Amino acid sequence: MGVKVSVIVNVHNPGASADACIRSALEQTMPPDEYEVIFVDDGSTDGIGERLDTIAATRDNVSVLHLPHTGTPMRGRNVGLAAAAGDYVYFLDQGDRLEKDAVARMHERAVETDADVLVGRLIRDFGPPMAAFERGTARADILRDRLLQLLVPQQLYRRAFLEEHELGFTVPGGRMAEQAFVMRAYLHAKVIAVLAEHVCCHLGDRPGAEEEPRAMVRELKRLLADIETCVGEGRQRDRMYAHWFRYAVLRPLLTARFADSSVDRGLHFRVAQELVEERFPERLDRYLPVQLRVVAAYVRMGRLDQIVLLSNSSKRAGLRADLTDMRWDAHVLVLALTVEVLGGDGTPDRYREDGERLHWIPPRSLETKALDESVTDVTEAVERARVELYVRHAETGVIHFLPLTQHVERIQDGRRRVRVQIRGEARLDVTAAAVGEPLKPGQWEVHVRMFGGANQARSRVGSSVGPLNCLGVLAQRPRTRLVVPCWTDHGELGLAVEPRSFSESIALVSRGVEVKRLDGHVYVVLPVPYVPPSGGPPLELVLRSTGRRGREVSAPALVEAGVPGRLAGQLVAKVPVKRMMPPPDQLGPGAWLTSLRTAEEEIGLRFALEVRRGRIQVRPAAAVEFGRRSPMGRDTVLHRIGRRLPGARHMVRLARAGRHRYLKD
Repeated sequence: MGVKVSVIVNVHNPGASADACIRSALEQTMPPDEYEVIFVDDGSTDGIGERLDTIAATRDNVSVLHLPHTGTPMRGRNVGLAAAAGDYVYFLDQGDRLEKDAVARMHERAVETDADVLVGRLIRDFGPPMAAFERGTARADILRDRLLQLLVPQQLYRRAFLEEHELGFTVPGGRMAEQAFVMRAYLHAKVIAVLAEHVCCHLGDRPGAEEEPRAMVRELKRLLADIETCVGEGRQRDRMYAHWFRYAVLRPLLTARFADSSVDRGLHFRVAQELVEERFPERLDRYLPVQLRVVAAYVRMGRLDQIVLLSNSSKRAGLRADLTDMRWDAHVLVLALTVEVLGGDGTPDRYREDGERLHWIPPRSLETKALDESVTDVTEAVERARVELYVRHAETGVIHFLPLTQHVERIQDGRRRVRVQIRGEARLDVTAAAVGEPLKPGQWEVHVRMFGGANQARSRVGSSVGPLNCLGVLAQRPRTRLVVPCWTDHGELGLAVEPRSFSESIALVSRGVEVKRLDGHVYVVLPVPYVPPSGGPPLELVLRSTGRRGREVSAPALVEAGVPGRLAGQLVAKVPVKRMMPPPDQLGPGAWLTSLRTAEEEIGLRFALEVRRGRIQVRPAAAVEFGRRSPMGRDTVLHRIGRRLPGARHMVRLARAGRHRYLKD
């Protein structure tokens, strides 16, 4: 039986950071005689070449190719491709990591769909979510399935297909050459399949690479010529052109690097101007967001000064996503949201109203008289504004998109000024949210991304009315599992699937604590998301002082009935407190960290109590922990006095710096 898949890994001085990549490539579930791993060493000097040679000497399916240093992975990939014997090839970077069954799953799906290119699900900890993996498909379309978001080489390619169309990486090349290779593969492939049901590869960080403008333009022109050859005139070709117009030509003109580089700025602008005049007519501007339409207009007018002003005045857009209601419909969590894009100053984006038309309001520093009204018109874009909601596994980074119904609302905000909000309702089915499968155990973050009239931004989902429903439910598929909505210390929504214990389920929602004083005692009341039929194990609320004495106070905690439909139960602990000279078993002045203790474990809670002048305040546990580590964070009487003295903090910093300033004999 021949080799089915060749995994090509380009390495250059990775140090220990390549361990996970090497191990993941060698420990695949596919039998070793059915796949090979080709390491291409790009002139490394840190000993990785010798280490790989040692591995290859003990494994028949591993080979190592040594090249003089080129400074780019492109030549290494070409050399690895030429040496590959597999029916399919997969390119891997030294910071990436394959799942154990990735090669077998991708090959099986590629053979099943007869794919020339198979895109296995990718996970990364940076950048926007990859919407192309919202669903799997055996016949993917470049535009409909948003494959232009996946122009990375970490995909499975039929080797005979690459050889037939003479597809390879331009040398020396840069990021543009890499994306052009993937785009050409998409254009020539008869079948592109997407495997979304299983994670295949975790992408590592990649260092930013500077590209010479004219080399980038040469590669882009060759790619546009290929698009013309493979795609007929019309909307599809225009949309592909608009993608490259947006990301390869206009976006770089709004970066801080372009605005700050006065030496290379003129050359870069002239190259962009020639390219726009030659290959990107004005009809493509309709596919651009409004800021880039303005940039394109200034490029055609030769106004480099205005582009620099726009780049300096443009600030990153933010997003406010407020949870207005949350309820369970059987095992489906229903979330009602209000989402609005914020400008760089933190205020909502506003638009100028001109009859039925809406116009973006450019920064005041720009000369806008020469701009046509159609350039700033965002009426259609506002009507098409939309929200995407997705959950992200906090540990693995896996993302799943949620179904959402939504509508756009215009809100009058002053004379001839309008804000845009999207109100929507999402349904999170915990038994089928993972591409038809149940969500895996662990903590899931809830994120939102909005495409508005002028900006797009993403954020976590928060609450505008404080903590809401803390009711947990039992999902029945594939087995009975507890699912608990919860909030972070910053008020961001999350979802815990299968908490490990009764105590942990309470700790997840402990931000909803209430503290009441009555008859010389403090009653600490915690929400309980789910009460088991047995009532749960006996619990103790433990409070530990953050002062030098490190005192500990504990009190029995009892479960009581909660609010039907909103809270399964509540945990009540009665804690004695005394203001002056408290005995060891009573709460006294200072900050107290909290936890829940059972016979088997003790779990920290997400709040702390601060007792001062007879008052008790609830604070986030993280803030109190940080205070303990900070130079002025200790909570003795002298420290409290010192925090109130002018210049005390500065004197402490100077004293501590002087202590380590000079070496001692």
